[in-house]
Amino acid sequence: MLKILIPITIFTIMLGLGMGLRSKPTERLLRTRPWLCLRGLAGTCLLVPLAALLVLNLPAAQAVPRPVQFGITLMALCPSAPLTLRKAGLKGGEREMAAVLQVGGAVAAVVSIPLMAALFRTMFQVQGWQILPRQVALNVGVLQLLPLLLGFLVRRRTPRLAARLEGPVEKTAILLLLVLVAVILVITAYLLATFVREELVAIGFMAVMVALSLAIGYLLAGPRRSERITLSLVTSMRNPGLALLFASLFAPEEPSIKVTIVVYLLLTVLLTAPFLRWQKGIEAGAAAA
Repeated sequence: MLKILIPITIFTIMLGLGMGLRSKPTERLLRTRPWLCLRGLAGTCLLVPLAALLVLNLPAAQAVPRPVQFGITLMALCPSAPLTLRKAGLKGGEREMAAVLQVGGAVAAVVSIPLMAALFRTMFQVQGWQILPRQVALNVGVLQLLPLLLGFLVRRRTPRLAARLEGPVEKTAILLLLVLVAVILVITAYLLATFVREELVAIGFMAVMVALSLAIGYLLAGPRRSERITLSLVTSMRNPGLALLFASLFAPEEPSIKVTIVVYLLLTVLLTAPFLRWQKGIEAGAAAA
């Protein structure tokens, strides 16, 4: 069921997000702030995996079981989370910037994930796990870039049709997402409860990784609050679908890797909430002044 539901949900989300993009703001962004976009790509594709490499090499990280380390690594390696555009648009970020970083991150991941995976294999002396560029390209190309660009083309060529379809497609995507989350939580409820009870040290390291990822995006951004929100969300929100794909390919007999990915995702959602409230408080204070 999940093998069918996950790709349909991601495809629908990206199609709706593509229909909501406007070409002129996107073109203006690329023309006026290209270096900001490049910094964002470097942060999400290179700096976050390097931060994970440093964190997992700390002496205290040796207490984290090997499969859990693999799950953390996969989340750090996989940029371009499908929900980043929607969250950025709702939370005061820049939708067009998130879209540029989404597309750029998906394309760069074809090279960055295999390279970073090779570095992790060398550092941790892991056999196997030969992540190939075509595996990354197939996933991000079909499930993310294709529907996003298709929706963008519909908006550009037939804006009236896009305006009529955007609402229904977005509502369908939200419904599919809620069903997907419910199914995953039901399937993994027992494993999640056991993980939370037995792997507190690992959860602490995941929380550190989420905080570092938020900080990387925040520090790479410009002075605008919308830029800081957007880049922080882009760097912190990893791609669980791609991470789960690699976990299924290379370690189908290790359910703890998949549970780690789900826990990492839940922690990301929980820990980005206070960051976004902090940014909203800054905006409110500036407006009052």
